[in-house]
Amino acid sequence: MAGLTTAATGLTPKQWDDKFFAEYVRESRFFPYEGTSENSIIQVKENLTKSRGDTIYFALANRLSGAGVTGNGLLEGNEEQLNSREFAQAVTTYRNAVAVTDNDEQLSAIGLRDASKTMLKLWAMELKRDQIVTALKSIDGVAYGSASAGQKNAWGVRNADRVLFAKTSNYNATYKTAFDAIVAADTLSAAKVSLMKRIAQTATPKIKPIRIEGDREYFVMFANSLAFRDLSLDPVITAANRDARVRGTSDNPIFQGGALLWDGVVVVEIPEIGTYGINANGVPTVVGPAFLCGAQALAVAMAKRPKSTTDVRDYGFVQGCGVQMMHGIGKAIFDTSAANDGSAKKDHGLVTGLFSAVAD
Repeated sequence: MAGLTTAATGLTPKQWDDKFFAEYVRESRFFPYEGTSENSIIQVKENLTKSRGDTIYFALANRLSGAGVTGNGLLEGNEEQLNSREFAQAVTTYRNAVAVTDNDEQLSAIGLRDASKTMLKLWAMELKRDQIVTALKSIDGVAYGSASAGQKNAWGVRNADRVLFAKTSNYNATYKTAFDAIVAADTLSAAKVSLMKRIAQTATPKIKPIRIEGDREYFVMFANSLAFRDLSLDPVITAANRDARVRGTSDNPIFQGGALLWDGVVVVEIPEIGTYGINANGVPTVVGPAFLCGAQALAVAMAKRPKSTTDVRDYGFVQGCGVQMMHGIGKAIFDTSAANDGSAKKDHGLVTGLFSAVAD
């Protein structure tokens, strides 16, 4: 009896699950802190969505600190000068697209066009998240990795009242000297969170907390995963979560992860912040940043919101779908000089902390 004919391996039909499982991409944890008012940590302005232009200007105003007048004192002639400046944020266009032929669309079990739309949406979300991280880490508008030693020195001197190299005794006018002074034991802790809060409250000009839940004031700290790990393991924090927070439910940070609350500071884990690498002290230490933010720490200038685009070519055989948006994201910078000439620039709404972030 003749043997049965078997199909060649390469011709064997493949049965694929018709459900498309997109790569898991976590939504941005920055979204809850965005808003259009001056009370937002990430202030969003959409002026250019209704008019043409390439730059949006943000008004940065600091607290009034004068005593005012009392009783029969004359207010006229004793008005306090509002210490305010503007921050300009330019915008640019960002685009991406995926093209699929009718042939590949027919052979695919997952629907490549639908999958492309999903991936493009996630690409746009990740792009914005990464741009926010780059802005937080930037040195006077220059990406941290591209900033020169001189630029870092100048930034450190101007922001001496709002930067912490793990502990106050580590500060030095030479950025690298201060960076190299951080040792493995200089981790993020409850005490360091409180210290950064006090730095924000005593900086010149002061950093404004955000007001929520009536008249309560909060700062928000964005920390890399390793610094967040060290903070969550601090006995003070674990005791506070065990004894002072809701117990026995998934709402307790012990079970939930991702955010902690201490001394009026909400600490949020942002894995994409990463570290700055290894310093050059006697025992080299991995150093990573944490950013304690108040109102108007970051500026998002939105000219065109993300929208989908399509393209059909080759007599309809090739069909593409894309996404495009036009925006700019930057760390708000306040110029404290009388001439507003850029000679005394400071990070407007945040304190930068650098801590040991030793790998697991």
